[in-house]
Amino acid sequence: MARIAGVDLPKNKRAVIGLTYIFGIGKTTAQKICDEAKVDINTRVKDLSEDEVARIRKIIQTKYKVEGALKSEINMNIKRLMDINSVRGYRHHRGLPVHGQRTKTNARTRKGRKRLVGGKKK
Repeated sequence: MARIAGVDLPKNKRAVIGLTYIFGIGKTTAQKICDEAKVDINTRVKDLSEDEVARIRKIIQTKYKVEGALKSEINMNIKRLMDINSVRGYRHHRGLPVHGQRTKTNARTRKGRKRLVGGKKK
């Protein structure tokens, strides 16, 4: 089992698909990493040699920010937006969509479940 950047890669997946299980690495980046490490993209993760895994691990450590470091950078960027009182920071703080989507009807993923307001009795 290959363990790269603190993530156990699935054994039966191809090398390119297995690398996408690491937070911060998508399909295109995984292909670039495999090309640079001279690893065939169709090789299964279980068939990778220790040397190939070491080359992939070294490339990821030196060139890419992944997992915990990337998550902390993203959180720091959001915190900075909130500290400078930008519109995007305000919307992050309120739990609303950040990029200008409509909120009158949709946006349930971001806003959460509907909270019904009871009618007033006289």
